[in-house]
Amino acid sequence: MKLSAAYPFIKEDLKQIEDKLYLAIQADHPVLREASTHLLKAGGKRIRPVFVLLSSQFGEVKNEHVHDVAAALELIHMATLVHDDVIDDAETRRGKETVKAKWDNRTAMYTGDYIFARALETLTGFNSTKIHKILSNVIVEVCLGEIEQIKDKFNFEQNFRTYLRRIKRKTALLIAVSCQLGAVAAGASEKLEKALYRYGYYVGMSYQIIDDILDFTSTEEELGKPAGSDLMQGNITLPVLYAMNEEAFKTRLQKCLSDENTLDMEQLQPIIDYIKKSEAIPYAYRISDLYLEKAYDELKRLPDNQAKKALKTIAKYIGKRKF
Repeated sequence: MKLSAAYPFIKEDLKQIEDKLYLAIQADHPVLREASTHLLKAGGKRIRPVFVLLSSQFGEVKNEHVHDVAAALELIHMATLVHDDVIDDAETRRGKETVKAKWDNRTAMYTGDYIFARALETLTGFNSTKIHKILSNVIVEVCLGEIEQIKDKFNFEQNFRTYLRRIKRKTALLIAVSCQLGAVAAGASEKLEKALYRYGYYVGMSYQIIDDILDFTSTEEELGKPAGSDLMQGNITLPVLYAMNEEAFKTRLQKCLSDENTLDMEQLQPIIDYIKKSEAIPYAYRISDLYLEKAYDELKRLPDNQAKKALKTIAKYIGKRKF
């Protein structure tokens, strides 16, 4: 099943948001315009706008600002991707050249900054201190998450709590805020707003854990990048953390990753194969499922409508996705 089959009733809204995204990145400078358009055309699930639109259906106010909020959150996400690719020295994303690969690091960083600025500009017509404050806070947290990820690269002494805090900032918060701001923009009650925020947080945590599993279990064709890329870059994810409980494996991993400058994927392949065959993958799936169960519990607090049904379907899809 395609994810979009869960929410056909917002298809036209998503098309309008896509048009809004395209217009938002049309810079006067040709390089900024081309780099931003290149990123936009690389595609993506647009899951954050989807969450904004679905959450807005629990409010009583229907207004154009819901689309502005959805576009702003997707632009923020896009900006973080460009910056991520520079930090990770990534050549491909979703099977296509990254901005840093097609141009250079400096162009990529300025493109990310430009898209961030356009995200904030998209909301200038929205007279809501609350929305601006929530967005400012989440941008700060996302930046902190990126710094923490850099700091923890090749750190073999980090723990489960460190990992959860990092993926909260990296992924879960932006999804949680997408759900929250959709509700706020549509005038939903505070009770529903909080339930939607928590739903988004739990789904976001599961989403990133599944991403970290798929980095080992999917193919390069499915991922749009080489399998094991995260570990190659020194990112210690949940499956790796679990596998490192075995001291012999931890020693082997440290030895393999001791010189990141000479490491290649062929050297790392036995490590990847070991993790794939170990209990690390089933364990990570169990943690993902725990978060999804909490997400389902939050949905019980919401009134029944087509948006609630779609949110439940999305959660199920996230838990079972293969790429």
